[in-house]
Amino acid sequence: MLFSIITVCFNSEKTIERTMKSVLNQTFKDFEYIIIDGASKDRTVEIVRRYEPLFEGKMKWISEADGGIYDAMNKGIEMASGDLIGIVNSDDYYEQDALEQIEKAYLRDDYCIIYGMLRKVLNGREVMVYIKNHDFLDEDMITHPTCFVSRKVYEKFGRYSLKYAYSADYEFMLRIKRQNEVRFIEVYYIISNFSLDGASGSVKAYMDTLRLKKEYQLIGKKEYWLKVFKSWIALRLGR
Repeated sequence: MLFSIITVCFNSEKTIERTMKSVLNQTFKDFEYIIIDGASKDRTVEIVRRYEPLFEGKMKWISEADGGIYDAMNKGIEMASGDLIGIVNSDDYYEQDALEQIEKAYLRDDYCIIYGMLRKVLNGREVMVYIKNHDFLDEDMITHPTCFVSRKVYEKFGRYSLKYAYSADYEFMLRIKRQNEVRFIEVYYIISNFSLDGASGSVKAYMDTLRLKKEYQLIGKKEYWLKVFKSWIALRLGR
């Protein structure tokens, strides 16, 4: 397979069908689909079972307890056999030509990360479409839901650190950006749609990112503690 697509989910009965349809309806068909469910208690697994035959043998899935979203992603990467690995979470969904656009940009490098434009949606409505250049990773994260990482990158440089509950994708990109062997490739098409009501926008996620930046020496201790204090004040004031 050229592509391995991973969806991690937990109690996602309200959104996972849309995610699965976005993979099933891709114009580029050379892919496998891997679903890592965290032992959901709702109808998530029932929906997965119902869609499995539609993938005609290209889907594999597990349902078991995990150590969080990045542990689940690492499980999916372990199961992946494609040259390029993409992750679409259960409340997000791909554009229909996402794999087609990524395949066009793929230069068959052993170590590469291909990423594109992300549409943010809230209650089904478009909020913004954007892309952030990897040259500025020290300042901010690129559009991770659009990223396709070559399997050899994961094999050589490691997977997602469980040290960061909310920012392990950012830590991964910072770590990889420091490897001269890895090539980043931008694609100026909308690849994925991101739901704004997820965990990444929480105060805890922001604090996790601050800690990451301090440990990577992107901000000093003084700036770190000042931002932590401001965040604590804002949280207490309900802002």
